[in-house]
Amino acid sequence: MLNEMMDAPMQDLSDDATAPVETPQLRFLRILVTVLTAVMIGGVVLIIALLVIRFQSTPNLLPTDITLPAGKTARAVTQGDDWYAIVTTDDHILIFDRVTGRLRQEIAITPAE
Repeated sequence: MLNEMMDAPMQDLSDDATAPVETPQLRFLRILVTVLTAVMIGGVVLIIALLVIRFQSTPNLLPTDITLPAGKTARAVTQGDDWYAIVTTDDHILIFDRVTGRLRQEIAITPAE
């Protein structure tokens, strides 16, 4: 049986009789799929570009240099619209003015009773 298969003539794969016929509808569908693929790739690239631009244009809201009173070490930082606060390691909250950088208020954190 193997010998019979080996001796059989090879079928010509380039025969036009077995090739699919491209109808106008099939050509139109192929163009639609290609256009849809291009639009989706362009959309993903656009969304990524917009995200990168958005995150790069975010202004630095905290000042570059904050001077704490002597003996104070920062543990955490938070901010509001016109102020920023620093929680120190000795359980104090220092609230600074965002524009002038001056200390507005110091609050001692006491344990709850």
